[in-house]
Amino acid sequence: MEPARLFARRAADFAFPPHALDGGPPPQSTGLSAEVWSKVVFLEAPWCEACGAPFEHAMGEGALCAACDGRPGVLRRVRAACLYDEHSRDLVLAFKHADRTELARLFAGWLARVAAELLPEADAVAPVPLHRSRLFERRFNQAAEMARPLARNAGKPYLADALVRRKAGTQAGKSASGRRRAVAAAFAVPEPRRRQVEGRRILLVDDVLTTGATLEACARGLLAAGARSVDAAVVARVRPR
Repeated sequence: MEPARLFARRAADFAFPPHALDGGPPPQSTGLSAEVWSKVVFLEAPWCEACGAPFEHAMGEGALCAACDGRPGVLRRVRAACLYDEHSRDLVLAFKHADRTELARLFAGWLARVAAELLPEADAVAPVPLHRSRLFERRFNQAAEMARPLARNAGKPYLADALVRRKAGTQAGKSASGRRRAVAAAFAVPEPRRRQVEGRRILLVDDVLTTGATLEACARGLLAAGARSVDAAVVARVRPR
């Protein structure tokens, strides 16, 4: 690092000391405390080529999990940065429901790592949208807060509103089949936005993957509007059963 930049960095750290985004002891730089960082289960290959579910052992190139082999989806590939468990859950919920938007930058970095194979092939990055009523309540779309810096840092176009949610509703408490029914035809590309997705490979961004119903419904909306293919990157996924 150049001397001038190093001096500026140290001066900034003195004036605004690094802090732990999880409320733990001060780290070397702003981010998670060492205690929380060591407990988050970050995902690495080997994993299912389609849904990204982790494998205990290498299964060979292009291997699919039993679920994807039995019921192929419309998403080409999904990748998750970490498992959604007691260690990552508080961070995700704080981001979504406690206005902790400063976590967006941290999560965008996690997404960039896990989507390293997807980003070079993507023509654009799009967030999973909120219905306007939910957006009014929450005041921001957590997926958009992550997708925007992810696209900017990767040098990809960011499609802020190419995909919209037409039906309100929540997925909490629903079964897998109930989640699929709840989001059936819920997402679409408005006619004036079709040119933004036609023939393009889209990378969808969201916070948590539970059953994959929301991501699948978004992908169907994009493909119906002429997208060439759809991949997805999420911060966390529930442990596959």
